[in-house]
Amino acid sequence: MKKVISRSFASALLVGFLMISGSVLADAPPDPGGDPNTGGGTPVGGSPIGGGIIILTTLAMGYGARKVYELRSEK
Repeated sequence: MKKVISRSFASALLVGFLMISGSVLADAPPDPGGDPNTGGGTPVGGSPIGGGIIILTTLAMGYGARKVYELRSEK
């Protein structure tokens, strides 16, 4: 049991380190250029995220439905 816990802790520590190291080594954002007082544009650049959320939600619902079906078919 101790071996499993220590291995899990080591794995979690490695994953945490890898997640944090990416943000630590990231570059600063580029200068936006132009006059910052001239609004009107989208602040992020107009990245569409609606389609991705719909696809992700649909896949999650399908995965959940499959799990429920498998659990019911076992009994």
